[in-house]
Amino acid sequence: MSTDPSHPEIHDASQGPLELRVIGILRTCYAEKFGVPRQSGLVPSAWGEIHLRPEFARDEAFRGIEGFSHLWLITLFHEVKPEQIGLTVRPPRLGGNERLGVFATRSPFRPNRLALSVVKFEALEQTSQGLILKVSGVDAVDGTPVLDIKPYVPYADSIPGAVGGFATEAPERHPVRWLCSAPEGPAGTIIADSLTIQPSPAYQHDPDRIYRACIAGHEIAWRQTDASVELVSCEPQARFS
Repeated sequence: MSTDPSHPEIHDASQGPLELRVIGILRTCYAEKFGVPRQSGLVPSAWGEIHLRPEFARDEAFRGIEGFSHLWLITLFHEVKPEQIGLTVRPPRLGGNERLGVFATRSPFRPNRLALSVVKFEALEQTSQGLILKVSGVDAVDGTPVLDIKPYVPYADSIPGAVGGFATEAPERHPVRWLCSAPEGPAGTIIADSLTIQPSPAYQHDPDRIYRACIAGHEIAWRQTDASVELVSCEPQARFS
């Protein structure tokens, strides 16, 4: 044990499990992992609602939050199985053909499966289901556990001149053509905005392949080329109809 006051002993918390409390569940327009944007903010229309646990669903816990336009969400990649976690991953941005260290990526296959997202604050509402925090620009599947919420502070969180490694630019956007009837209201916008960044794996280049996903309460099917996306069907999900 150190007796030098300038080098105090550091308690080693790694000897036991670290307890984290889920403060709420994030409900989103993405019913499954496929189709979820790979970064927050890429689909501004993508909505999310944080349904807070009763002990945290109190107005005083959010006093002052309306002064911030954006929030950090710390969530859990709850659909990643422990056996899928490794020290190297294949980032989709690199076509899935190159391995990088897990800590040099934002891959969900992480030791603690933690995710970090910036979302836009929309509203804080008291409903019959309790207190709900509404946000937009989400990049999470429906049912994601929320571990913490922090305000986004522009002067500290935005770094001019920061270098982005292999992810220096936002993904290219492609025109979306509806070959079927588009749903009315925000669902059509969410679906089109989600597909314009082509969520399918970058290493797949078959223009005849049909992809399927559940987005904004609809079961959709599409095909894509390097230049465009074509929606071939769009039907309401059974549990939403």
